[in-house]
Amino acid sequence: MQFSVIVAAMYGDGDLVPILKSSIITISFGGIFFLATRKTKNEITVKDGFVVVTLGWIFMAIFSALPFWISGAIPTYTDSFFESMSGLTTTGATILGHVDINYIENLPHGLLFWRSFTQFIGGMGIIVFSIAMLPLMGMGGVQLFKAEVAGPTADKLTPRVKNTAKYLWSIYVGFVIILTLILWIAGMTFFDAICHSFTTIATAGFSTKNLSIGSFQSPLIESIIIIFMFLAAINFTLHYNFIFKKNNSYFKDTEFRFYILTLIIFTSIITFNIASNYYGFGLNALRHGLFTTVSLLTTTGFSTEDFASWPHLSQTVIFFLIFIGGSAGSTTGALKLIRTIVVIKYLTLEMKKMLHPKGVFLLTIGDKILKDNVVKNTLGFYLFYIFIFGFCSIILSILGLDLITSLTASAASIGNIGPGLASIGPNENWGHFPALAKWICSFCMLLGRLEIFTVLILFNYSFWKE
Repeated sequence: MQFSVIVAAMYGDGDLVPILKSSIITISFGGIFFLATRKTKNEITVKDGFVVVTLGWIFMAIFSALPFWISGAIPTYTDSFFESMSGLTTTGATILGHVDINYIENLPHGLLFWRSFTQFIGGMGIIVFSIAMLPLMGMGGVQLFKAEVAGPTADKLTPRVKNTAKYLWSIYVGFVIILTLILWIAGMTFFDAICHSFTTIATAGFSTKNLSIGSFQSPLIESIIIIFMFLAAINFTLHYNFIFKKNNSYFKDTEFRFYILTLIIFTSIITFNIASNYYGFGLNALRHGLFTTVSLLTTTGFSTEDFASWPHLSQTVIFFLIFIGGSAGSTTGALKLIRTIVVIKYLTLEMKKMLHPKGVFLLTIGDKILKDNVVKNTLGFYLFYIFIFGFCSIILSILGLDLITSLTASAASIGNIGPGLASIGPNENWGHFPALAKWICSFCMLLGRLEIFTVLILFNYSFWKE
C-alpha cells in the first residue's frame, strides 16, 4: 500500500489518511501473525500449500478492501471486498459507476492507483511474488508454487523455484515498464499509462476511465494495448526461452499455434458480422472486432465499444470467448487453451478407439506423450468448471437476475473476465447485484484464479484427516 500512499501524497486528493490507516491496520495484523508463528520451523507439506495459498488470497482480499471502505469511496464493505477480490483475481468486474456514470474518473488518484496495483500483484500471483521477494517463504516454495500457478502442470523454469519466481517476475515487470513508456509516448498521461500497464500485462481490465480504452478514442493506443494483451496471454515459459535462452520456440509450441488460429477464426467471425450489420465494411469493423476478440480471449476485459449491443451472432461468439482463455502459464483466466486442446484430442482418440478397438493410441501434445493422470485432471477440471458455472448461474437467477446476466456473470466470474452481456455489459457495472450475489461471484473469482481444485480440495473431508 506504500506505493499508493506516495501517489496519494503527490496528488493531494484527500485519500492519503485512509490509505495510511489501511496500511497500519494491515501491518498490525501481519505483525501479530508473524510474532505468533515466528518460532515455527515445520516444513510446508503439500496439504499446507493448498491451505496457505487459499487463505493467503482471502486475507489479501480482506485487507485490500480497506482503502476503498475506510475512505468512503465505496460505502459498504461488501462492495469494497467485491472490488478488491475482482482486482486481485484480475477479473475486472466493478461496482463503480452504479450511481454516477463518471464515478471511476471521480475517484482520488491514490485509490485509482491502488485499484490497478491490486491487479498488478494478482496477475503473476501473490504467492509467486512472495517466493520471489521474501526469503521467509523459502521453505515449501514448490508446494506453494504448484498450488497457485495456472495450467494443467506447474513446471519450474529453473531447478530452484525461487529463481523461477524471480525470472517470471522480471519478465512481468519488464513488460509493464515497456508498456508504460510506450503508452505515455502515445498520448496517455503518465498516471493513466502506468495504471493501464498494470492491468494490461495482468490481463485484468480495470481502467481509470468509465468507458475503458474507448474513452481515449485513439486507434494507436488500442493497437498498443492489443499487442501487449496478446503477449501477456502467451505462456511465460516461451518468453523466458526467448529472452534468457535466446531460443525462439513460439511457433514450435502447439498451444501457441492454437492460440493464433483461435484468434484469427473468432476475429474473422465477429468482424464480418459487425461489418455486415453495424459498422459497414471498413477499418472500424476490424479495429473493434480485433480489439474485442483479443480482450476477451485473453480474459482482460477492456472495451472500445458496447459489444452487448452488437448483433446476436457476435454476442453468441463473445459468450463462448468468455470460456476459452489464453495459454497456461500466462496471466489469463478461464479454461486455458491447452485444456481445450487436450479435450479435443481425447475425444478424437476415443472415436478412433471405437473404429479400431484393438488399436493402441497415445494422446500427445507436440512430441510429448501426456500421462493418464494429466488427462484425467484436465477432464475433471473441465467438468468441475462447467458444473460450477451452471450452479452459479442458477443461484444468480434465483436472486433475481435475468437469464443472460446470470449466465454471463457466472462465466465472467469464474473465468476472471470482467464484463459480460445484458446488465453487466462493458458500459454497465455490477453494483446493482444483491449483496449475496456479490459474495457468490467473489468466491467464483477466487475459484477461477486458483484453478478450482486448490480451493475446493479444502472442502473435502478426507483432506483434513491425518
